[in-house]
Amino acid sequence: MIEVDTEVALGNIEVATTNHSGQTPEFWAKRCTERICGISENAAPHIRQQAEAYKLAIYEQVLYHIKQAMNSHVVTLNGKLTKQGHENMAKILKEL
Repeated sequence: MIEVDTEVALGNIEVATTNHSGQTPEFWAKRCTERICGISENAAPHIRQQAEAYKLAIYEQVLYHIKQAMNSHVVTLNGKLTKQGHENMAKILKEL
């Protein structure tokens, strides 16, 4: 007889919801930063302080570039709408 003993662990599962909108750039920047920069709970205080400063710098850069990407996407959509003759929709999009 053959026996197979297996275990499956999913880890932590998180859910974040919004009401009538998508997630904010700050939400995504925080998620990205947490995936890039993990800080051990057992780290020495001076190491932890340096790691927290590094994590904040990463967060600020990620947030900046997410916002730039969003602005770039709006410009792209605006150009496509204008090119297709939908100037009113392009104007509405630009004002959002």
